Amino acid sequence: MKVLVTGGAGFVGSHIVDECIRQGHDVVIVDNLVSGFESNLNPAAKFYKLDIVDKAVHDVIEQEKIEAIIHQAAQSAVPPSMKDPKYDANVNIIGTMNLLDAARSFGIRKFVFASSAAIYGMPDYVPLDEEHPLRPLSFYGLSKKVDEEYIRMYAQYFDINYTMLRYANIYGPRQGASGEPNVITIFMERMIRGEEVNIEGDGGATRDFIYVGDVATANVIALESDVNATVNLSTATEVSVNELFKIMAEMTGYDKQPVHVAPRVGDIYRSSLKNDKVLGILPWRPEHSLEEGLKKTIAWGKQAYADNGN
Repeated sequence: MKVLVTGGAGFVGSHIVDECIRQGHDVVIVDNLVSGFESNLNPAAKFYKLDIVDKAVHDVIEQEKIEAIIHQAAQSAVPPSMKDPKYDANVNIIGTMNLLDAARSFGIRKFVFASSAAIYGMPDYVPLDEEHPLRPLSFYGLSKKVDEEYIRMYAQYFDINYTMLRYANIYGPRQGASGEPNVITIFMERMIRGEEVNIEGDGGATRDFIYVGDVATANVIALESDVNATVNLSTATEVSVNELFKIMAEMTGYDKQPVHVAPRVGDIYRSSLKNDKVLGILPWRPEHSLEEGLKKTIAWGKQAYADNGN
């Protein structure tokens, strides 16, 4: 299949490109390199340095005879969305609509979309299922919620098949320099360098961490599915920050105690996404345990910091 991956030079997008190519798909990448890197580009893919809000994306889709779109490009961090909601909306909402218009115009067979747990807001219960009320706490979460509604309506009126994946906390190689860093990336960098590690609050806060390779696999499976679906993509496992610190300290040989600092105002204390729905709809399941994923991530981190002379 001829696939367009937006954001294919970014953290998650580049892993999806790699997996698409491994599975025999022909890949075209559109990325403006604002948060992506040329070093992440797979040489087997064709690359266009282009913004998703640019109408020229339509020309790429027409000329390359694109059959399906995996849409990963986004303004993907919460703080910038709060500082500049208009920019966030332009990239995440107008950019997505631009791609949907192209999908409508050129008969795109499949539209796979990167949504987020941020659309849920403060949880009424944990783990959260797909029926939980959507009450985003940030403009980033709001933009993803609006995107989902546009995708459903385009599918309804213009016969576009879609899968929307609501991501839990993704981690893995290539993360860190772009976008909002994951706590795993922050811990890893400071532990490898022997620097002080801060834990916000009492460390009992939980998150649901999913390895980027499992996310990439899910996207390619969704690409090949004809089921219209909106699903959580997660391990459905709560891991506390304290637990994470202990595991990573042992793996990196870090021998310092963490420094507890004040928690961030408005942070969600417990977070985990139920994944029963995706397991029932798609032939997918997370293959990496947290320990397995961390080993791969830390090995990459050690090499990356050595290569950068840091």
